[in-house]
Amino acid sequence: MEAKKRVVLSWSGGKDSALALESLRNGSEFDVVALLTSVTRGYDRISVHGVRRSLLYAQAESVGLPLVEVMLEQKSSNDAYESAFHDALRTVRQDFPQVRHIAFGDLFLQDVRAYRERLLAGTGFDPVFPIWGTNTTDLARAFIDSGYSARLVCVDTTQLDASFAGREFDMSLLADLPESADPCGERGEFHTFVSGGPGFREPVRCATGERVLREERFQYCDLVAIA
Repeated sequence: MEAKKRVVLSWSGGKDSALALESLRNGSEFDVVALLTSVTRGYDRISVHGVRRSLLYAQAESVGLPLVEVMLEQKSSNDAYESAFHDALRTVRQDFPQVRHIAFGDLFLQDVRAYRERLLAGTGFDPVFPIWGTNTTDLARAFIDSGYSARLVCVDTTQLDASFAGREFDMSLLADLPESADPCGERGEFHTFVSGGPGFREPVRCATGERVLREERFQYCDLVAIA
């Protein structure tokens, strides 16, 4: 039997990342060996999602994979992000020399996919999109039916009411989403943190904390670890 190709998964801690991990692990082509996550210095949180770094580490431990971090400065420019991303790829190349693929949990935004492809061009790594093109309504329902647990940690209030921040990602939430919102939040309507489900050895125990509006647009709901 041909050996599986080793791959590192770009990991935000959210549901699309979890679904991409599940798809890769259930498939016959790839072996996921690590997670790649952007973290903002000073805040010590997952970039954009705003989830505490400690919860990220608990999550990675629960899914049984090491982390490679893309370290970003606060208010990082796109050029700075790309430089940090390529620095992280050098770490991947050093620590996982057999890896030739980086996987992403993107669903249908062609411009985002093209950006990922451009970012990896000439690096020696090829992009993989394991859940690309999947119907997002079906995917959201399958996520819930499969037994995953997740909460909305960031909401773009130009697209969704701030009250959605902190809510569980469940059938009730899907029913309450306006028709303009993608069920998976693929256009940036919201971001999630997955605390348990398929592939998790044990749940990441956390509770909702402070709610903060940033940039007069993004409503965050902090998650705090509980014993």
